[in-house]
Amino acid sequence: MQLKNVFRHFQKICVHKYWVFYYCCKVGIPIQGLFHDISKFSPTEFWESVKYYQGNISPIDACKKENGWSSAWMHHKGINKHHYEYWQDNFDNGGTPIEMPIKYKKEMLCDYLGAGRAYYGKDFTYMKEYDWWQNKMKKPLAMHPNDKAFITMWLSKLVNEGNIIFRKLRETEK
Repeated sequence: MQLKNVFRHFQKICVHKYWVFYYCCKVGIPIQGLFHDISKFSPTEFWESVKYYQGNISPIDACKKENGWSSAWMHHKGINKHHYEYWQDNFDNGGTPIEMPIKYKKEMLCDYLGAGRAYYGKDFTYMKEYDWWQNKMKKPLAMHPNDKAFITMWLSKLVNEGNIIFRKLRETEK
């Protein structure tokens, strides 16, 4: 493990958290934004992510590619309700995606935007984020159809209408 990756990963988390907080404030859930992804600083998540840190992709994805699974991810998705993977049940019967409450859908959208800002940096655009989402949806996702539609609709609105849509999203039921 390289010492420089400790600092780089810490910085990447902070940049991500900054942008998620920024977007959460815009959509009316500032407290969720403030506490978003605190678990990334836990030893389980932090040290594995430092080990697999590359800077341009999620260290969790790199770990999964190498090992087939990630203890950081198992921990993260298990305690963070803004991940659709948290909202699963009936695994013995093939699994059932449960629809997320609106406040977690909003946080998931902010999480995706914050990740895009952290990884794309100055090259971030809503269109790039929308393209990322369209590619993600090409794979089977164990996400409730209403949650998929929510993300698709609001990313599309961001591409077509820009930042003005945050006021509309803020006004959706809490």
